[in-house]
Amino acid sequence: MARGNGVKWGIAIPQIFPESQVDMDLIREFVLRARALAYDSLWVQEHIEERQPNVEPLALLGYAAALNTGLHMGTSVLLSVFRNPVHLAKSFATLDRMLGGRLIVGIGLGAEPSLYPAFGIPPNRRVRRFTEGLEVMKALWTEQTPSYSGDFWRLDGTVMEPKPVQKPHPPVWFGGRHTQVLRRAVRLGDGWIGAGASSTDVFRENVAELRTILEQEGRDPATFPIAKRIYMALDSDKARAERRLKEWFQQRYANAEMATRVTVWGGPQECVDGIAAVIQAGAQHLQINPVFDHMEHLEALARDVIPHL
Repeated sequence: MARGNGVKWGIAIPQIFPESQVDMDLIREFVLRARALAYDSLWVQEHIEERQPNVEPLALLGYAAALNTGLHMGTSVLLSVFRNPVHLAKSFATLDRMLGGRLIVGIGLGAEPSLYPAFGIPPNRRVRRFTEGLEVMKALWTEQTPSYSGDFWRLDGTVMEPKPVQKPHPPVWFGGRHTQVLRRAVRLGDGWIGAGASSTDVFRENVAELRTILEQEGRDPATFPIAKRIYMALDSDKARAERRLKEWFQQRYANAEMATRVTVWGGPQECVDGIAAVIQAGAQHLQINPVFDHMEHLEALARDVIPHL
């Protein structure tokens, strides 16, 4: 079983296909096999404006939910500011129903301001737009005839049914690593996700700062989950792994050198050591993200890595 030492183990559904067309057969096989290996959760990311073929996250979650795995599923993370919060609240409520109350809503502000015009949104006051959108979703999830008046959104008895299964609503986990993001996560959220594009050292610093903020705000750390997305390359041939990682990171982030700085990579023992360091830094929920050879990683992690942690 893909669990170890009280840590919850999630894995990213294959979503980016840089060298081929989207492979739905692979996605289906991966999701069903993850259930058989007893991973705790499945995760998707936001990839809307991308050169590489990739699958829209909410549609992908709907597909995965229909496979009836019994796993938790979540977004890590969705850039909610680019979406109408009324539509988004409806989509998340529907997904929570489909999953029987096992949805985790991961959201973030994320993207560069230069991307906003493509979505018809001015980049100014984007934080306010983001927080209002979350307030609108919570109102629709929890109130029968919600009333809300903000700078961007207004509700006047707007009715949305069905409500999510989870009460008062699905847990909302924030992504991001700057101080103000951590403060918003503690003030408005139910958990926090460390970025895959940050190193273990940066994650450790973020966790320390987050715990300080939790104490300042009077929130119990035991009720505030900390997660970390981990880009992964398990391969005993380190030179090959490094080459393939750099190729992927160049395509995804236009930064090949970032690859070995933020990835856990190498043979089984090196990956055990790398993930152990992330756990020791404070991660309670792991979101493993293989960047290639998805089925091989799914099996090898469950067999050669997780049992040794």
